[in-house]
Amino acid sequence: MNGASREALAAARESLDALTDNTSVDAAKLAGELAAVTALLDREVSLRRVLTDPAQAGEAKAELAGRLLSGQVGGEAVDLVSGMVRSRWSQSRDLVDSVEELANTADLTAAQQAGALDDVEDELFRFGRIVSSSTELRSALTDKAATVSAKSELLRGLLGGKANPVTERLVVRLVTQPRGRSLEAGLESLSKLAAARRDRMVAVVTSAVPLTDQQKQRLGALLAKLYGRQMHLNLDVDPTVLGGISVQVGDEVINGTIAERLDEATRRLAG
Repeated sequence: MNGASREALAAARESLDALTDNTSVDAAKLAGELAAVTALLDREVSLRRVLTDPAQAGEAKAELAGRLLSGQVGGEAVDLVSGMVRSRWSQSRDLVDSVEELANTADLTAAQQAGALDDVEDELFRFGRIVSSSTELRSALTDKAATVSAKSELLRGLLGGKANPVTERLVVRLVTQPRGRSLEAGLESLSKLAAARRDRMVAVVTSAVPLTDQQKQRLGALLAKLYGRQMHLNLDVDPTVLGGISVQVGDEVINGTIAERLDEATRRLAG
């Protein structure tokens, strides 16, 4: 993707992360809805051209997307797509590619929330190796004359009950909706998304009182320096928290009353 599309996709990724970091959002359901939007935009060339037309006002395009999608998908998917069409895109095809990426990322997020992301990443890799070693299987999965139902049934036989449901959904979508890509390229793209998702760190921050914007920025910077990775903060307020603040990153819990590192963070936040 070129400049405008890269910026639009980056903004869309941030919006998706903000949504799926909220545990009340069903990431797997959102993935399915975004996949349905991908199929619609891939099929309706004139629609995606209208939604990416730089001569049209962003708000007008967002309203059109909202009218078309409301009642067909949930509010979170409508909001995401409406936000995307407000952005500028270098090519109309980039919008479709980006919605598809968000669908796949949402499914990977569902796996991450279930503690199964490593399994999904491994299963995608192993499935790719199986495909590359079997000319017969690859031919069956890429046969343009074969129906979607036939390919889906074949994959269910291969993966059903043996792989994580997220892996199965991702592979079925890739095989039945290749969108001009080779199977190998599609699997490689999914593997890269899974790896990128695994490298993203989330800190669950519980404080006695809400943090100010300045405090959130300082804490985010301190944790990023401490862990050497970009850090997203999930914030929760619990007046019973002792010591004022606690942070959980993965399996590690840093309690403000006993951890020297968070004591230092607290002193800096107070300053």
